[in-house]
Amino acid sequence: MRIKLKFNFYRFSDYFLIILLNCIFIQCKESKEIKPEWAIAIHGGAGAIRKSMMTIEKDSLYRAALSEALVIGEKILQDGGSSLDAVEKVIVYLEDCPLFNAGRGAVFSHDEKNELDASIMDGSDLKAGAVGSVTIVKNPIRLARAVMEKSTHVFLVSKGAEQFAIEQGIDTVSPSWFYTQERWDALQNAKMSLKNDTSEQKKKLDTTKFGTVGCVALDKNGNLSAGTSTGGMTNKKWNRIGDSPIIGAGTYADNSCCAVSCTGHGEYFIRYAVAHDLYALMNYSKLSLEEASNLIIHKKLKEAGGEGGLIAVDKKGNIVMPFNTEGMYRASSKAGNREIKIYRE
Repeated sequence: MRIKLKFNFYRFSDYFLIILLNCIFIQCKESKEIKPEWAIAIHGGAGAIRKSMMTIEKDSLYRAALSEALVIGEKILQDGGSSLDAVEKVIVYLEDCPLFNAGRGAVFSHDEKNELDASIMDGSDLKAGAVGSVTIVKNPIRLARAVMEKSTHVFLVSKGAEQFAIEQGIDTVSPSWFYTQERWDALQNAKMSLKNDTSEQKKKLDTTKFGTVGCVALDKNGNLSAGTSTGGMTNKKWNRIGDSPIIGAGTYADNSCCAVSCTGHGEYFIRYAVAHDLYALMNYSKLSLEEASNLIIHKKLKEAGGEGGLIAVDKKGNIVMPFNTEGMYRASSKAGNREIKIYRE
């Protein structure tokens, strides 16, 4: 009897030792796989982006622009730069690229103006800056950062924001700088469509032509940042402002959790406080980044009729880029794993 008990004890000890060693091995393996030195994701807007509607040349142009923007962010992060610098400089490039609905490629309002919005947030201290309805600021994301760092406020709009830009030496330009023929034609087509067809369905189609640019990043020091910039909706009226410059709706970052940038029908993203909701679902409900983002984009928003997507990176360097539209211009990079996508690939 004693021999049997001794045998069982040693057998149990062996099993326990094996389990313990396996747990240690798995934890070591996961720690190496999950935590990259840095991570970055960018988007250029979501919406009715179909492969059948895109020429080979235009597809190549978009992919090249996304790649170039990614290179800018990658270089900063690889060299030990801050996530805030990476986010700002990536978005500046996208604002200067006429392919996207931000900065130089911004859509026109009903009054035939380019009204620009942007926001940025630093996850290390929760400071944020935002601007809305600016018409002469070359790069609204730079002005948003200046609001964050050089004022006591978070959100400036219209003439006041433009005056602050001039005082801070932020580049201003003639409104004609933002003109592109494609966006101008889109406005005229939208106006003509509404004039010829006043059905509710047609109105819905013409007011959901949206697009945005955004970037989220994690740097080598563990700091998270997020930024978003947009021209808003084609044919928007009354100085309408969407979610992009609203902290907690279109942009959010907190080192304890994640960084988020959204794109889509802004009214829904504002109502559902999408960017902060992602943070809250992870922080309070303990959902993973993927679980939380899918719940918001594919369930909450979709069931409510909200179209769009988001990009996000968490404190471990995990990246998600979900969307519920036909496509979303997007790209990401971390630890040698680089991808650029447009459609449901």
